[in-house]
Amino acid sequence: MYREWFRLTRTAWKLALPLILVAFALKLAGLPQRLDLWFYDTLAMGTPLAPSQNLELIAIDERSLRELGRWPWPRERHAELITRLNAAGANVVVFDILFTEPSPGDAPLAAAMRRHGKVVLPVHLYPSTADSPLSEQLPTAELTRAAGALGHVHVELDEDGIARGLYLYSGLGEATWPAISLAAAKLDDQRVPEAVPLDEPTSPYVNVRSQYAHIPLSGRVGTVSASSYSDVLLGRETMDRFTGKTVFIGATAPGFGDVLPTPLSGLASPMSGVEFHANAYSALAQGKVIDTLPKYQVAILVIAVVLFISLALPQLKPSHTLWVCLMTSALFLLASTLLFRHFHLWVPVAQALLIPLIAYPLWSTRRLTLLNTFLNRQLDALSHDPGLGLKDPQDQQPLRIVEDLRHLLQANGWWLSQGDVIVARHRLTANDRPPALSIGQWTHVEDQSWIRFSRGERQFDLGLELPPSLSREASRRYLQRLRIDNPDKFIDSEREFPAENIGARIERVRYAIESLTGMREFIGRGFERMPDGVIVTDALATIQFVNGHIEEWFGEPRPSLIGMPLPALLNAHDPRDSAPWQETIADTLTLGQTRTVDLRIKGLDLLIHLAPFSMSDSDQHGIIANISNISELREQQRQHREAIDFISHDVRSPLVSQLALIAQLKRRPESIGPEQLEHLGKLARRSYQLAEEFVQLARAEQLTETRFYDCEFLAVVENARDSVSEQALSKGIELALHGAEDIWLRGNAELLERAVINLLTNAVQYSPSGSTVTIQVFRAGHQVCLAISDEGAGIAEDELPHLFDRYRRQKSTELSGNRGAGLGLSFVKVVVDKHKGEISVQSTEGEGSAFTIRLPVADPLALMAPTPE
Repeated sequence: MYREWFRLTRTAWKLALPLILVAFALKLAGLPQRLDLWFYDTLAMGTPLAPSQNLELIAIDERSLRELGRWPWPRERHAELITRLNAAGANVVVFDILFTEPSPGDAPLAAAMRRHGKVVLPVHLYPSTADSPLSEQLPTAELTRAAGALGHVHVELDEDGIARGLYLYSGLGEATWPAISLAAAKLDDQRVPEAVPLDEPTSPYVNVRSQYAHIPLSGRVGTVSASSYSDVLLGRETMDRFTGKTVFIGATAPGFGDVLPTPLSGLASPMSGVEFHANAYSALAQGKVIDTLPKYQVAILVIAVVLFISLALPQLKPSHTLWVCLMTSALFLLASTLLFRHFHLWVPVAQALLIPLIAYPLWSTRRLTLLNTFLNRQLDALSHDPGLGLKDPQDQQPLRIVEDLRHLLQANGWWLSQGDVIVARHRLTANDRPPALSIGQWTHVEDQSWIRFSRGERQFDLGLELPPSLSREASRRYLQRLRIDNPDKFIDSEREFPAENIGARIERVRYAIESLTGMREFIGRGFERMPDGVIVTDALATIQFVNGHIEEWFGEPRPSLIGMPLPALLNAHDPRDSAPWQETIADTLTLGQTRTVDLRIKGLDLLIHLAPFSMSDSDQHGIIANISNISELREQQRQHREAIDFISHDVRSPLVSQLALIAQLKRRPESIGPEQLEHLGKLARRSYQLAEEFVQLARAEQLTETRFYDCEFLAVVENARDSVSEQALSKGIELALHGAEDIWLRGNAELLERAVINLLTNAVQYSPSGSTVTIQVFRAGHQVCLAISDEGAGIAEDELPHLFDRYRRQKSTELSGNRGAGLGLSFVKVVVDKHKGEISVQSTEGEGSAFTIRLPVADPLALMAPTPE
């Protein structure tokens, strides 16, 4: 069951990741957004909302401008219009006209507005000048006081430049104004969405917008009932039509006022701003505003679709896959349409809809690829599986043999020819070739070695000029053992397989591979589990096998390592001028002796042990290189050297001073007095303190859980406080301990007490006289906490990262004259780590420091268990 679940999960991830990447790429390209906008427009045009019966529009059109004169008109004219509407019984009057500049007509206009009581004026957000920040342009103060409400007139354009909705609330900082249509609906006592309070204060220069809503339009331009401004003002319009209505007043004349392209009008015949706001009021009054599903819920929907498709497709038959993908997309399309038309909720569904359509070709391609890859791999493994057998030099290409031998033996010259055709040569000529060469037998003449060998029906002559050295004889013996002649074998790169049922073919391949590779897998797993890195080469020092440690340490993938000459690999990562790797490896192969050499790779200290080997049942031989990571050993050696330096310098220095002082007192016994004795005592105490710190740190580093036992932590802290109380009393420092709960933990009480003493001693030492050192012991969950805070000089910020390093002391400590070896806090850190705890420090210069230790309690489950009655 578990294996099946693991296989299914892994397969699902292999489908989910490409799906996520493709979906992300489509989102970056903007395809889902464009599809969502197109789908929304299709729904909006298919179900236009009928205008509200309580809505009227008075348009400042071309006719009004011709009859009443150029804009701007005197504000007394607007006052007269409000008076006429008030007399007609208009319920709410909304002006989509800015009155930001003072005018002599403000007084009569304000008076008319107050008489009516429900006049809405616009607020506009824009910078007053090109260099000014964004600001709110309100009506004049007198008109603002007379207005029944104020509302913003900003409409949000989507990515394609079409107006589909607006933010119900918008403004600078905390002054969020309702949309002008929303303000009108409020005055008309309609139920409208209330503003959501801000989570935190916002800058007064930031435009805060909230509660975006799509506006279902009533139709194209002119759908909302409209009257000309001049007709209403001059009495040519019946005023009864405005009784009990909400009246919007604004510009509709071309080139005058704002115009907005909408889904129903498009760019060809854009809608005026006042008509758009009238449509928004109509939707609010009827409770038909379209809400949008939050972005995080859309993201959850997309993730759910990816998970569903990724888990479902691997379990379906190929014939069912297409139908499931199509039905999933169709269901999303249907659900989005129903939610839009009946619940006034818009769900951007394009991305979730595209995922099943993308998944089908991806999964089909993957199925075909997996099938083809499986067959190819299994057949290749069946015909070419080498197991752990080394690649025989008899199967190597002649040119490759020459290249490997000249690198391995550092030949000064070489020759390779097939008959009279020269394949490769350097320094050697045809005259150097012995007249009679035996096939498969090496002939040695002075510093040259020659052989004739076969590859099928072809014959090759190979010659090497060996360098003059003491190892030449060993190289010749190595060549005598090297068999490269192969008259019968040749490499056949193509094999034919009979056509048959694919299922039976798969089973045949599976059984054959299991029987052929069982032993190889067993040995390979053994190598993989070894703590050291392993490299196996053939007789030409070409790498044939590596385990995982080699991949990790050298940073090379296994395929690139197989077939690489071992000297080339080592030279690339640790080049050497003296005793090059070619010489070391050649000695290993030719002399048959092991070699152990230090190796430094990417900050790791390694030790490579090169050992020659030969197969017991064949003439194959090569090298096994065992590589051990000795970085930890090198680090211990470094710490040992630091300890020696510490003993030879820090501990030795006060002892030398003591001996010098004693010698001086011997010469002048009459000078012995209290001051000299006190100085001698200080030196002795310093020597003891240094030795004690060093010994305590060594004990802490050797601490293991075998020396742990149950101990009560509050008692440990109280004992540590008592040990430091005399030192604190001498400086007039109060040690305030807070904590009365007995908390048991498993640890070493002696070393814990020593660690707490170190922290308290530091706190007292670096605190001013008359201050307080606060000690708190409490339990937090499954941990016991100790917090020690002082009122001292604090620790510099640049010294905090190195505070627990051994032999490192603060500059402020050295300047103050306080002496130490830099081992106290290092000891505390080691003790806490050995108890599987944590230590942290917070410090501000001039204000003090606070150290916090967290240790696991003895038995968290027992602590949580209820007490029996």
